[in-house]
Amino acid sequence: MMTKPFNVKIGINPISWMNDDLPSLGGETPLETALSEGAQIGYRGFELGNKFPKEPAALAAVLGKYNLDCVSGWYSGRLATGTLEDEIAAVGPHLRLLAENGAKVMVYGEVANAIQGRPDPLYKRPRFLNDQEWRQYADKLTAFARFTLSHGVRLSYHHHMGAYVETPADVDRLMALTGDEVGLLFDSGHITFAGGDPLAVLEKHIKRVSHVHCKDVRPAVVRMARNGNWSFLQAVINGAFTVPGDGAINFGGLLRLLYQHDYEGWLVVEAEQDPAVAPSYQYADMGYRHLATLVREIEASADLHQEAT
Repeated sequence: MMTKPFNVKIGINPISWMNDDLPSLGGETPLETALSEGAQIGYRGFELGNKFPKEPAALAAVLGKYNLDCVSGWYSGRLATGTLEDEIAAVGPHLRLLAENGAKVMVYGEVANAIQGRPDPLYKRPRFLNDQEWRQYADKLTAFARFTLSHGVRLSYHHHMGAYVETPADVDRLMALTGDEVGLLFDSGHITFAGGDPLAVLEKHIKRVSHVHCKDVRPAVVRMARNGNWSFLQAVINGAFTVPGDGAINFGGLLRLLYQHDYEGWLVVEAEQDPAVAPSYQYADMGYRHLATLVREIEASADLHQEAT
């Protein structure tokens, strides 16, 4: 009997080269540089950023030049304060861009009242104040996810520092209140920054995980961010995040859990850093090598176990 393969693909977010929220971090870098270097390293696809074409055929041409897949793309949602009807109307062009380029998931980030791009300390993030607000939000989110799924793209909810859904308890509540149409984007770096044990959170919600961001953290910087009441962008500039293998997170444990539960999808290296301090190619290469090595080790270990039995 053949050992099951680990059906994952390793992709990357262009944020290693250029930061959409902080144009001062790599804003001068051409998109072609990121794509050519990413392909050279071995990445199979890219998530989208502001410099990518917004028209489906043009996007396909740019990615095709480097034989890269469209992994997904961030969507700035406002369901916390807006209506379902307005959100469905707004998502149309982005949903079409993803669907026509073969992406199976859409990264949903709730930006209503979020402070991730503002100079406010993280404790000032927005919160739902009662059960009714949580329920109303979850119901709209489930209906919205049902709509995107009808177009072949599953909503993957990004828990995020500075937003309504930040902590492990927030993730628990959202997953409990939403339907299975809502997938979870598990981000190892954000959940660790938010005070969670990434392995425990992943294990708890593994059946809902539809997309994975592999982001490492530097604990000393995270502690300073909390103690100093930094904003999210301050934390990024000062190096709270890095690529897998350069911080404190045990990605071997996370990937083994994904393998054991038959996760099939993307592992996306996404680590906001200043490329002047953390050179883009060097760190993108480091992240890829760390994940690729772990994937090979997991498959090899499974083969050895199969032979022993």
